[in-house]
Amino acid sequence: MPLPNTKSFAAGLLFSLPVLAAASVSAFAADAPRQAVISVIGEGRATMAPDMAVLTFSVVKQEKTAREALDGNNKAMSDVLAALKKAGIAERDLQTSGFSVQPQYRYPQGTDGQQLPPELIGYQVSNTLTVRVRDLSKLGGIIDQSVTLGVNQGGDIQFTNDKPDSAMEEARKNAVADAVARAKTLASAAGVKLGNVIEINESGPRPQPMPVMRAAMMKTEADAGVPIQGGESSYNISVNVTFAIAQ
Repeated sequence: MPLPNTKSFAAGLLFSLPVLAAASVSAFAADAPRQAVISVIGEGRATMAPDMAVLTFSVVKQEKTAREALDGNNKAMSDVLAALKKAGIAERDLQTSGFSVQPQYRYPQGTDGQQLPPELIGYQVSNTLTVRVRDLSKLGGIIDQSVTLGVNQGGDIQFTNDKPDSAMEEARKNAVADAVARAKTLASAAGVKLGNVIEINESGPRPQPMPVMRAAMMKTEADAGVPIQGGESSYNISVNVTFAIAQ
């Protein structure tokens, strides 16, 4: 009987060893018990007094021609910008956030009740400005003067903080403490012992202050002060925490 080729036999043996090893590792992983864990979501909140306001308002002008509407709008907005700069608002805190030129139509009806073609009656130009006011003591006066000079639409105010890092850090600590408390409650209710933290994730977008006030400025007496209340800014953070269950 011919003897087997020793080189072919050795090669086949070497090839089969990694396959067997891989199969053994997979079988071991499949048989390994899953780690027991407790996963919770912690909520944290912190507040601080605002030190800055973001004000958004518009100058809207309507005239028979687009040129007339634009000229009137430009004059009013230029006066507003000059007053804001004189009040100490820096260039970096002034930003045009919207501009539009829109035709205005009238929709007449005929004597028989049928809709007639629309008639062009003029043009409306709107210029929207976003202003960061870093000295809140000037906010009421800025609103009052801006309306006097031509602002006639908008008036959204969002109070915020230039550097909210300390509040956000406190909110994170509160969120983790809340997660730990929740996990301990669950572990106690289940009759198990809470182990070490396995994973912590901060969920959601970067925290932003909650809008505190929105004020309409459509009608304001020129000689009247605008009462402003800043309230407080609220920062909310959520964390996902996974704990091991001690064996």
